[in-house]
This record gives sequence, structure tokens and C-alpha cells, in this order.
Amino acid sequence: MLTLREVGYTLPGGDAPLLSGITAQFPAGHFGAIVGPSGCGKSTLLKVVAGILPAGSGSILWHDQNLEEEDLPAHELGYVPQFSCTQPLLTVEENLVYTARLRRGGSVASIREVVERNLEETGLTDLRDRRASVLSGGQLRRLALAMELTTQPDLLLADEVTSGLDPRSEEEITSLLASLARTDGRLVLLVTHSLRFLDSYDSVTVLCDGRLAYSADPRLLTAYFQVGSPEEVYPALGEQEASRWAEEWLSSVEPAPLTTDKVMEEVESRISSAEKESNLKLPGFFSQTITWLSRRLRLFFRDPAQVFLHASLLLVFPLVVTLFAYRGLPSVRNMSMSSDAGILDQLRDTLAFTVQSTRIGTLVSGLAMFQVILLALMGSNNSAREVVGQREILEKEKLAGLRPSAVLTGIVLFLSFLVLLQSAWMTLFVRAVCQFPGVIFLQFLPFLLTSGAVTALCLAISSWSNSSEQSSLGSLYLVGFQLPLSGALLALPDLLGWMTRPFISAYWAWSGYIQTLRDTRFYDLVASITDTPLASYPLSVWILLVHLALGIFLAYFGIARSRWP
Repeated sequence: MLTLREVGYTLPGGDAPLLSGITAQFPAGHFGAIVGPSGCGKSTLLKVVAGILPAGSGSILWHDQNLEEEDLPAHELGYVPQFSCTQPLLTVEENLVYTARLRRGGSVASIREVVERNLEETGLTDLRDRRASVLSGGQLRRLALAMELTTQPDLLLADEVTSGLDPRSEEEITSLLASLARTDGRLVLLVTHSLRFLDSYDSVTVLCDGRLAYSADPRLLTAYFQVGSPEEVYPALGEQEASRWAEEWLSSVEPAPLTTDKVMEEVESRISSAEKESNLKLPGFFSQTITWLSRRLRLFFRDPAQVFLHASLLLVFPLVVTLFAYRGLPSVRNMSMSSDAGILDQLRDTLAFTVQSTRIGTLVSGLAMFQVILLALMGSNNSAREVVGQREILEKEKLAGLRPSAVLTGIVLFLSFLVLLQSAWMTLFVRAVCQFPGVIFLQFLPFLLTSGAVTALCLAISSWSNSSEQSSLGSLYLVGFQLPLSGALLALPDLLGWMTRPFISAYWAWSGYIQTLRDTRFYDLVASITDTPLASYPLSVWILLVHLALGIFLAYFGIARSRWP
């Protein structure tokens, strides 16, 4: 049984409460509708019951368990939000399989059995191989309900799942919810605007400006409000203040009689909850991480536009670097002499060295920084929308038991694949064309770390942003300031340089790369044309590692914070 006692809720910093003094009871094996005009607090009440919003006052009890003191186990609560929580690029069956694997442990066979049962229960068997992106509104609602049923919750909350549907689809979803309420003593509460199909409900709860105006048998609804039809209830609510309606209801309500059927349903519900709690265990961190990563990789390769964009950047950016270097390549190759060459060779090349030193030093420095900036751009593209673009689904999955640490680990593994591929190809391609000397791994490492650092920092921006546009803009600023504040091309004033340089990943990657040329004349050439001090290779690597760790650290808390739409 779900019991609400004087439940109230006020927005932080708000004056008027959105909910005030809500007192009601809903037994097991019950299908209840929560109705009322727009803005009356229906969805807010459902979120308070689900634990998404904290009750500002009063108490909420589920089987005598105070939900303000102890959260419901993830498997015992099902919540279907107004927004779509499906992955459009996955099929119906794939959506259910991944949902089940993220929410419950068990063998492949047991997961398959759960999926088959839910497909049949929600009438989706014939649509199992169809992508969610092509489903109708009613079919999407069925899929959302099927996803919640993967853990067979005893308390199922549905927020506006019938709104915007055609009459037939609305009737089908209402009938499905009614049948789910009769299964295993489940309590189903539906928030809806519609007063159609009143005969399907066991109770109707009417809210008016955040107050309870009615919560009882739907057959008594019109008589209580003294109207001729259910459609006239909403206009009748405007005839007096919400506080007056609440007072009248409190004065007229009588405790519902305790029947044998209700007692048996409550006992069955508690037994069912106890059995499921002993059998249903949330998957471990490792299992959730692998499942999340598997789904992310499938979504990536199933999106041709995304694959094409990443492939284009991977192939075109290194080519652009070598095109800019084309005119200077012959001189670069001729100057690729180590500082320990013979005296005669050094004297012979002195004149040419003097004439070409400024131009080649600028070219070498510019090529190094150009690679760094392009890798930073790819890093921004990797992660700028990674979290914020999936925020609604992420919040829903966290409510169902998905660990933020598993999400972050899965994201890091996925992005590491992109970063490694991009950095390796940039290093190998440019080195093969330009034929720069030096140890290739030492040159690869600064590129890898700067790409990883910018990717991680943009991931943090994505996890803390309120919209994809905000995240993209923040990531663009992060990359845009890399070049001017690095001091690689134009030296900064000393004070400004010391203030900004620790935060500019491009500077440390550029310094680290140039240091790999230290035993060649290229290093002398670059040092002769720049007024910006070059950091040592070990220091550059350590600072980039700090940037990388900082981005991941901030991203974790951004992912873990609650950000419901």
C-alpha cells in the first residue's frame, strides 16, 4: 500500500507550494488515475513519490517503509516519464535486452526469457526487429512500459503516457495499464489529462492548484462535483479556491473499508516484493560498464552520419597539416641534421642554415601546434554532446539503478578508442610525410595526452551543461583559446603567460613535441624564433595527465548530479 500523509513540495527559493497537504492511500493490485487541469501538480506529485523530487513536508509510506528515510530498491519502482527513454537507433528487442542487462543480473538465457515475456505482455512481439525511430506514438509508449517491466516492479508510475495519442491507442495503453495492475498485486498510478475510460480505474485522484480535491471511486466523481459528465469536472474546479476544495474533501472523506480482497492483495504484494528482492540483484559495476559500452559502440556504428564525420576528420586533418607544410618540406628534409654531425658538414651547411633558419623554425613550430589544435578540435567533437545529448535517458537509467561510475567508465573506454585512433594516425601520417626525426613514441605521447585532455574537459563541460548548444559553445571556447594563449605563435606578456599557461593543454603538448627534437637542429631553430619558454618533456606529460584527470573528475560529478528535465 502507498500512503501519502500531508505531502507538500515547494521549489527551492519559491514562495507558493506546488503541492500542499496531499493525503491519500492506494492499495496493492490497484489502478489509479491522477487527473486535474494543467499545472495543478500531477507530474510533480508523481516525481515526489518516485523520489526524483524530495518531499518538502509530510511523509510517503510504501508497505510501511518511509520513502523519505530509505529509497525503494531500484527493481521495485517503475517510472515511465513523459519523454521518450528509448534509443531510436536500436530495435525494440535491443532496447529491452540492454535495459534488462543494465537493471538485473542473470544469465543470457534468463535475460532472454524476461525480454520474451515483456514482448508478449505488451503486444510487441511482431515489432521486435523494428527500430524505435519508426514506431508510432502508441507503440513507443508500449515499449517504454515493457522496459519498466524488466524488473517486474510492484509500484509502476506512468506520467502522461496516454497524452497525444489517438483515441484507439489511448484506449489500448489504458487497458494495458489496467491489466498490469491486476498482475502480482501491482499498484499502477497514471497521470493523465483525460477523463475518458473512467470505468478502467479503481480510483481517480483530482488535484487543483497543488491541493487534493478528490480521491475515491470514479463512479462517484460526477456526483461529488455535482456535474452531469466527467468533462464538466475541470470547469467546476474553477468555481472556488483550491483550498476550499481541499477543506471540503477532508471533511467528507471516510476511511475505505478493509475488505478481505484488499488484505490478500496487500499480503501477496509484500510476499512478491520480498521474493523479488532476494532474487533480483542489481548488476555489478563491471557488468553495467560492459553493457553500457556495448550499447554505445552499437549506437556509434549504426549512425552513418556520425561514423562519416569521425572518419572524415581522421583522414582530412592530417592531410591538411601536410598540405600547409608542402612548400617547406624540401628545406625541412635538408635540415634534418643532428647537432653532432661532422665539423666539415656543419661548416658546409652554415650559410644555408642561416638563411633558412627563421623560416624553417617557424614552419616546424607551426606544424607541431597545427597538429595539436586539430587534435583538440577532434577531442571537442568526440565528447561535447556525449552526456548532455543523452541526459534524459541517463537520468531515467540512474533512477533504475545505473551507477554513474559505470557510465563514466564506459564513456572513457569508448572515447579512448577514438582518441587513440586519432592521435596515432596524426602522428604516423605527418611523420611519414614530413620525415621529422626523433623517437616516434615520445612524439605520439603528447598528442595522445592533449587529445585525451581536451576530450575529457569537453566531456566535463557536456556533463555540466543544460543544453547541447551550451555544451558546444563551451567546448568551442575551450579549443578556441588554445592557440592564442599557448604563446607558440605569438608570445604573450610574461605575467599573462604565467597565469594562463598552466591551463592551456596545447602549450604543454607543443612543448613536449618540440622537446623530442632536442638533439637535432630543429630544436635550435624553434628556440631561436620563439620568445615563449619551452617546458621540459616530463613536466609537459605530467601537466597533460593532470588536465586529463581533472576533466574525468569533473565529468563524474556532472554525470552523478540529478538533472531531470
